[in-house]
Amino acid sequence: MKFGICNEIFKEWSFDKAFEFVKQTGYDGIEIAPFTCAKYVTEVSSDRRAQIKDLAAKNELEINGIHWVLVEAEGMHMTHPDAGIRSKTQQYFRDLVQFCSDLGGKSIVVGSPKQRNLEPGVELAQAADWATEVFRPAVADAEDKGVTICFEPLAPSETNFMNTAAEAIEFIHRIPSPAFKIILDVKAMCSMGKPIPDIIRESWPEFAYFHANDANLKGPGFGEVDFVPIAAALKEVGYQGYVSVEVFKFEEGPEAIATQSLDYLKKTFA
Repeated sequence: MKFGICNEIFKEWSFDKAFEFVKQTGYDGIEIAPFTCAKYVTEVSSDRRAQIKDLAAKNELEINGIHWVLVEAEGMHMTHPDAGIRSKTQQYFRDLVQFCSDLGGKSIVVGSPKQRNLEPGVELAQAADWATEVFRPAVADAEDKGVTICFEPLAPSETNFMNTAAEAIEFIHRIPSPAFKIILDVKAMCSMGKPIPDIIRESWPEFAYFHANDANLKGPGFGEVDFVPIAAALKEVGYQGYVSVEVFKFEEGPEAIATQSLDYLKKTFA
């Protein structure tokens, strides 16, 4: 099992300092939130993309993927009744595939609850049809570039579109492709009404990425969620991808979050 961490934890740091610290702490990879580079990925020059990729290589880190992909990218919505907005979002997902590939990343995590919520009067079936067409060209691009788009089921408190792993799996099956999978996130799975190890077993092999956090929005080991059975279930199904630390509350500070989260994961996955 490989361990990664999301870079917005270090948003007040330079990329150089963050990458060096992540490597020294013992992580295998770092996950990039595009908004830490620019408002839109289309604003990130080819030179800057190459610099980030080279910086990871210099620190012997993988860029394991990108996430929080629509944060600050205004005007995007994957289930909006306005065809123009959907078309803009469709193109932006293609831009995200290119950006991820240019960084050397292999996974794109699509959470973006606000940019997929059903607008008033929009039925779920119609929204699913629209979202399918938004993703279709990007999935084709991802196949060509060796990138996997991972759609994330999220809690009803966050979105009204795709709240369980089973729903997300049904959605990705609309575009049969090895480049279109789901991601499992511990925080989100806490809302799904069944034990997390069961969700892992039932969802394999349709998930291609895994976020480690707690129901309290902090890192693994900072709350009540026991990762021992989670680690056992991931090993049982044969998952060999990244377990990446993603948190939403930062009061402990980046050093403590990164160090203690990794220590806990190494202990539970030993």
